[in-house]
Amino acid sequence: MDYTEILIKIRRIIRSINIESKKMQKEYGISIPQILCLNYLLSCKDYISTHNDIKNILTLNSSTVTGIINRLEKKGFLARLPKSGDKRITKIALTLTGEKLINQIPPLLHEQLSKKLTNLPDNQVNEIQNSLDLLINLLEIEEVEASPLITVEANIMPKE
Repeated sequence: MDYTEILIKIRRIIRSINIESKKMQKEYGISIPQILCLNYLLSCKDYISTHNDIKNILTLNSSTVTGIINRLEKKGFLARLPKSGDKRITKIALTLTGEKLINQIPPLLHEQLSKKLTNLPDNQVNEIQNSLDLLINLLEIEEVEASPLITVEANIMPKE
């Protein structure tokens, strides 16, 4: 039996994610994790959150989130607001420029997939889940951390 088709399909998914990432960078000048950060702020009350909340939502380490916030702030898409009374806590706020940008960006692959998965019957979703579990087991990558968000920039190394 030839298993090439399975490998081609996996590669097609990976390639689509890479293409989406490059397209977002080229057309909008920001990475997918940066888009996800802006999307999260857009969903927050008053478009404001904390570094820690952003870190938890994106499931990225603190230094990576600091880099994302720094780059977005430099481009004027968000601003740091000092919290009154406690200078150690800084609020992160979406700016009007950031809101305008995020409203221009089309839905990302993971958003499209999530929407389509909700329309499938439970038994088909379970089949997909079981097949992916089998692939993960065959590749022996159960320990690799992964975010529920599909990005190229995510950390693919297991935690030590």
